[in-house]
Amino acid sequence: MKVIKIGAIWCGGCLVMNKTWTKLKNNYQFDYQELDYDMDEEEVKKYSPGEVLPVFIFLDEDKEVDRLIGEFSYDELLNKMIEVGIINEENN
Repeated sequence: MKVIKIGAIWCGGCLVMNKTWTKLKNNYQFDYQELDYDMDEEEVKKYSPGEVLPVFIFLDEDKEVDRLIGEFSYDELLNKMIEVGIINEENN
């Protein structure tokens, strides 16, 4: 299981989510990749992120199982990551 986070330096929602994302990375161990909408354009295109950022794409063996688009609270993002199996609370 893996999370692909797509954001951009010009994205207000991405700036808002940085603190939440950093807190999750510090509190839990999980596989993730962060992509910049502009700098990683070719890689980003593979995931069809759309117009609204940030985008959190949840993958199981490179197959998308779910995604969240926009701003979310720490608990909302954490709960989704637990729901899809990215984070196992018992192991963290």
